Order: sequence, then C-alpha cells, then structure tokens
Amino acid sequence: MLTLDGITLRLGGHLVLDRATAALPPKAHVGLVGRNGAGKSTLLKVIAGVYETDEGRVKTPSGMRIGYVAQEAPGGAATPFATVLAAAEERAELLAEAEHAQDPHRIGELHERLNAIDAHGAPARASRILAGLGFAEEAQHQALDSFSGGWRMRVALAALLFAEPDLLLLDEPSNHLDLEAAVWLESFLKDYPGSLIVVSHERDLLNNVVDQVLHLERGGLTLYRGNYDSFARQRGERAAEFDALRSRQQAKAKKLQAYVDRWRYKAHTARQAQSRLKALAAMEPIAATVEDASIAFDFPNPKELKPPLIVLEAVAVGYVPGAPVLSRLNLRIDPDDRVALIGRNGNGKTTLARLLAGQLRPEAGRVAASGKLRVGYFAQHQIEELVADETPLQHMERLLPAAAQGAVRTQLGRFGFSGDKANVEVRQLSGGERARLSLALITRDAPHILILDEPTNHLDIEAREALVEALSGFGGAVVMVSHDRHLLGLIADRLLLVDGGTATEFDGSLDDYRANVLACAQAQGANGGKSAKPEDRKLGRNSAAQARERHQALRKQALQAEAELNRLWKRRAEIDAVLAAPHGNSGSSVAELMKTRAEIERNLAIAEHRWLEASELAERAKLEARGSRQG
Repeated sequence: MLTLDGITLRLGGHLVLDRATAALPPKAHVGLVGRNGAGKSTLLKVIAGVYETDEGRVKTPSGMRIGYVAQEAPGGAATPFATVLAAAEERAELLAEAEHAQDPHRIGELHERLNAIDAHGAPARASRILAGLGFAEEAQHQALDSFSGGWRMRVALAALLFAEPDLLLLDEPSNHLDLEAAVWLESFLKDYPGSLIVVSHERDLLNNVVDQVLHLERGGLTLYRGNYDSFARQRGERAAEFDALRSRQQAKAKKLQAYVDRWRYKAHTARQAQSRLKALAAMEPIAATVEDASIAFDFPNPKELKPPLIVLEAVAVGYVPGAPVLSRLNLRIDPDDRVALIGRNGNGKTTLARLLAGQLRPEAGRVAASGKLRVGYFAQHQIEELVADETPLQHMERLLPAAAQGAVRTQLGRFGFSGDKANVEVRQLSGGERARLSLALITRDAPHILILDEPTNHLDIEAREALVEALSGFGGAVVMVSHDRHLLGLIADRLLLVDGGTATEFDGSLDDYRANVLACAQAQGANGGKSAKPEDRKLGRNSAAQARERHQALRKQALQAEAELNRLWKRRAEIDAVLAAPHGNSGSSVAELMKTRAEIERNLAIAEHRWLEASELAERAKLEARGSRQG
C-alpha cells in the first residue's frame, strides 16, 4: 500500500500541496486528476522522490520499485531496442555475472533466476512494446539521435513499461503518441500487473484503465472508487449534498439571527436570545462548493457557402519535388462534414491537413476550392510562436487592425479572455490558455472549415468537453487529427485513413478501427515485432473486404426494413387520428378505414419480423468483418 501522509509542499513560495493525504490499496490502477496547474505533476515527483516535502511523508512497502519517466529524452548512438532492453537492470547484471562465473553452484543459481524473470524472452517483449508504440522493426535498430524528441520520449516510455516497476508513475503518457499508439498503450496499461498512477486528460483511458480516481483540488486529495465516469458522478452527488446542507445551515442561521435581533434587548427574552447568539457563533460555516470558472469555447459561425468546400482530384503532395508524401488523393469536403484523419504518425496526416489548409501546393492533380472559402488551421507550433511578452488583446489587435475594439474583445471573450484576462501577458498563461488563445486567433474571421491538428494536447478534461460542445454547435466543416478517442467519437462522422502513401475512407466505426489496431499489434507481437508478410496482409484485406461488403448489404436491408416500419406506423397513426375525431371524414367510410388498418397491422407484423432478422444478420456480419480484420 502507498500512503501519502499530510504532504505539504511549497514551490517558489506558492503552496502547491496542503496536508494532502491518501491511502492507495495494493495493485491499484489510479487516475490522478485535477485542473491544469493543480499540482498533479508535482505530486508524481514527490512520490518518485524527485521533490522533498516541507511536511509529511510518502510511505511505501519495503523494496518497492518505483518507475518514473524523466523529462529528458534519451539520445546518443544507442538504439531504441538496446535502450529498452537495458532497462531490465537485474537481467543485465545476471547475464554479465553468468558470463564470467566459475562456481557451478553459482552458475545454477544465476540461470535459475534468469529463467524466473524470463530473461530469454526479454528481447521479444522489448520488441513488442516498441512495436506497440509505433516503432517498425527497422526503426528499433536505428540510432536514437536520428529520431525527433517526441519519438525519443516514446523510447523512454517503452523502457519504463519494459522495466515493469512495482509502482508505475505516468504523466500524460499519450501526449507524444498518435491514436494507434494511444490505443495500444491503453490496452497494455489495462493489464498491467503492478500498481500504477497515471495523470491523463484522456477520458477513454481513465475509464478503461483505472479503478480508483485521486482528485487533487486546492492542495488536498480525495480518493474515489471506480473509473472517471464514476468519479464525475460521485463528485456531482457530493457537491449537491454539500450545497443542500449549506442551504439548510444558512436558513437555520437566518432564523437564529432574526430571533436574536428581535428579542435580545427584551428583559424577559434576553437569556433565550443570548443562548441563540452563542449557538450562532458556534456554528461552523459549511463552505460552498467552489467550481473553477467555466472554460469558454465559442466558434463564430461562417456565412453559408454552397457545397463542396474543397475537392481533391488525383492529387499528389509533398515537400521535395518528385518525392510526394501522399498521392492518388481523391476527396470532397462539404460544409457539414466532420472528418477525422487516422493513421500512424509519419504516414502523412499533417501533410494532408496542411494541403487542405492551403499551406502546401499540390505537385499533381487538381485542388478546387471556393474563392470565398476561409480556413482556420490549428497546429501545435502556433502555441509556441505566441509572443511571450504580449497580451491576448495585442495578438488579436495585430491580426484585426481595422476592427473596432468591441469586436476584438468579443472574439477574445468567446474563448475565455474577457476583461482583465485579455491584458495578461502570454508568458503568464497556462498551456491550456495558450491553446485557447491560438484557437481564438485562427477563428477571428469566422472560417468555413476548421482544420485542427492535435488541439487537445494542452487541454484538461473539462476544456476538452467544452471543445466538443463548441465543435458540435459550429456551423462549418471540421477536419481533425487527434489521439483523443473520446473527442473523435463524439465529433467525427467520417474516418479518413492515411496509410500507404494515400488517404481512403475507412469503412467502419472508431471502435472497429481500435479493434483493427489491437489485432495488428497482437499479430506483430506474435511475429516478434515484425510486420505481417505482404501476402498475408493482402489475404487479410481481401477477406475483410468481403466481410465488409456482406455487412453493408445486410445493413442496407435492415435500414430499408426500418423505413418500411416507420412508414406503416405513420400511416396507422393517421388512420387512428381520423377514427378518433368526432366528425372526422377522410373521404372513406369507417368500415374502409378499419379494413385498411387491419391490413396495416398484418404488414407491420411482417415488416417487424424482416427488420429484426435483417438487423440480427447485419450485426453478425459486422462481428465477422471485425474478426476478419483481426485474423
């Protein structure tokens, strides 16, 4: 059991943790949640021993191994595979000793221990973890210095997972991951055999991985049982109970005060008034449940444009002439489209987003767009390019030089920068606030299409929910790249798979794609981290395609049967309305109407049977299609 006993910590004179106390059960999977800036990362560092507390202490079982990813990404000439394998320190020490050991008894002990920790299976396990986090077989054996910082942080994460500490501490582990790697990580953590504490704003991860939620608020900790949805429900119920209790207390205090004010100076009631005055003074006020200010997102709606907004015909695009990243692109975007770009990092999702945003010119093919089309493009680098010593107001004024002051402030207010907040320097804003400012800047002229490349990296759960609500109400098109499956599931109605040098519609749901990703990772793991053979992939694709075609045909039949049911129900309701009217006359006699109604009832029974049968067959075909993709 891990116990946090009265932890108090000040950083730069600011009280971050205030007598924070919690006891976590053994093998618990804990989600550490709280608003941005609440001190979640600081608490992880306290548990990891990076920070010393001012008061209180962290109690852990003797010998507990705690794993924590350092901020510095690994580098040098070592490969990802070698770096991950080296994380198993006991294995490396035992192998080194066994190589030079002379005593037969000691050699036997060494090999017995090596077998116990599955030392010989370690290379395959290291390769599986790296493959799950997106490293192809050849990439696992390249020098770390050849990778970007984000990919090297994946290596650090892989090494930590491979070491399998007793207590795993993870701080936003999916920030450097694409959707596919995030899906794999979620599956891995769900089955993690030890204890873990994860700071994450990914609602799906917190729902599927954790069984306890530790809420950090105003320096204190509260432990809730269950996943994130359970925590949100319990917290809401607790807040309602506190507010009700506070209301009752205030009513009682008001009543006591009224009695005191009326009778305290009357001789025959002075004693009773004094008694009530003491009761009033002794009453411990119940604090109101103070919620943080609501996160604001409000995308201005554009003027209507006729569809399509953008059409790509046989387009090729890249950065080096003659070496396109993507080709054979055929795509149409309409004003009401909600498109998610899915596929591994490095496959070209950002390239396609930049092409749609007009930041890249096609090498071949045709891009057709309305001359009046306005595009709002959000990318992570824009956050870093904000001027640190300027305010949100100054940023917006520079981009809207002809706009009235009221219009400038209105646009900032849509994203939570009202009043004095508009005059705070960027250097003093949190990561989430900077992301909101970037969104305010790119939507200043009410774009017809929003192209968002990982917009949630700096947003907490409440801000992400606000973003979902704002996008749902936005009157233009949305194209999005994100590893947040919860966000994509609520917003996207089209999935565009960027893979194999092109982009094609993915025929299935986000859950289907998740199952596909996990099946591929499992196949790679069984193959020692190697990709499936081309002929195996082709056979699997053909089988999956046939299963999808059957599913689509049966789904069409089910929809047709459902439409017939709705038509018959509507017609029956119309007849019933006529029959129920006092002097209704539809031009038909009551006998004719009753005869028609009886015929409708018979047809309803037939249509309902067909609908149930078609729906059941379609669902079965869907499962078969999913199985074909996993096989």
